[in-house]
Amino acid sequence: MSDDRRIDLSILHERRTVLHGAAALAGLALAPGAILPALADRPLPKVPYVTTPQDIVDRMLSMARVGRNDLVYDLGCGDGRIVISAARKYGARGVGIDLDPERIREAKDNARAAGVKERVRFRQADLFRTDFSPATVVMLYLLFEVNLQLMPQLWRQLRIGARVVSHDFHMGAQWPPEQIVRVRDKTLYAWTITEELKRELAAQP
Repeated sequence: MSDDRRIDLSILHERRTVLHGAAALAGLALAPGAILPALADRPLPKVPYVTTPQDIVDRMLSMARVGRNDLVYDLGCGDGRIVISAARKYGARGVGIDLDPERIREAKDNARAAGVKERVRFRQADLFRTDFSPATVVMLYLLFEVNLQLMPQLWRQLRIGARVVSHDFHMGAQWPPEQIVRVRDKTLYAWTITEELKRELAAQP
């Protein structure tokens, strides 16, 4: 059997990230409005800089169905390879966001070298103080705890039909992924912002 295969939701119970995140999920309501207040006071771990292999980048873009009309946001963009690849391969536009000024400089240099500097932008910014609403696609390679705190922000800001893909870290029970793909020792998760999700948000007090 190929290592590059779709897997069912049972993989969630096998991953260390689920065990690590179980305490964070304990006692939380599934309602979107309950998640952020419950987690807001918890200090977030620092996300280490780990590059994404190019074949994983390509699969993430494929899972998100990126096309020329998309605006791809990469949260914690590192050297910029995801939005640069989206621009080179699909003609999409991209925005990379990272806290590290060195990574932002590197990403800009890489975009110039790739000939796509007119199609991508990079910003040094705090993800939790950033407006994601222009995005049609959001890419993540953060940590489980960070995903959980970003989740309500993504739900509120992204438009219906926007796609989210995360490398190695899911969103817990509150937002089960629509697709899970395993590539070697990596697991990729994909979601879509739906009209039903927006209705649930609107119904929250």
